[in-house]
Amino acid sequence: MREEHHMKLEMESRSENEGLARTVVAAFLLRMNPTVEEMNDVKTAVSEAVTNSIIHGYGNEVHKIILSADILEDCITVTVEDFGRGIPDIERAMEPMYTTCPALERSGMGFSFMEAFMDELHVTSSVGKGTVVRMKKRIGREKAGNGSYGSAD
Repeated sequence: MREEHHMKLEMESRSENEGLARTVVAAFLLRMNPTVEEMNDVKTAVSEAVTNSIIHGYGNEVHKIILSADILEDCITVTVEDFGRGIPDIERAMEPMYTTCPALERSGMGFSFMEAFMDELHVTSSVGKGTVVRMKKRIGREKAGNGSYGSAD
C-alpha cells in the first residue's frame, strides 16, 4: 500500500510568514528523513515561491497565500498559490535575472533557484487571478546511491 501524507496552510501574504512557510514544510518533510542538503533545497525553493507571491503577486499588500504539500512514496510536492496580479509572460518571468521590481534590489533569480533546487517546477498563472507554483523533489537519492550511507563503520 502506498503511503500518502497531505498538509495545507492558509496564511497572510506578510514577509514574516515566509519563515513560517519554510518551518512548516521542513517539519512536514522530516517524516521522509531527508539529508540536510535535501531539507535546505526544499526550504529555499519554498522561500522563493512565497516571497514571489508576497512581492510580485500582491505588491506587499496583505492577502491570502495557500501552501500545501503532499508526500507520496519518495517524493514531496509543494504548491504555493496566490490570488494576486498573475504573470503575463511566464516564460519571460522564468528567465534568470528578470525582475519586475528592479528598485527592490531583487536578483530576479527566484524561479531559477526553484528549478535548481527541485526536480520539477510547474508555474500556471492568470493575469488578475493569481499564480500557482508546483514543485516536486525526490527525497533519498543520496541514500539509495551509496551503500555505506549512515553505517557505523
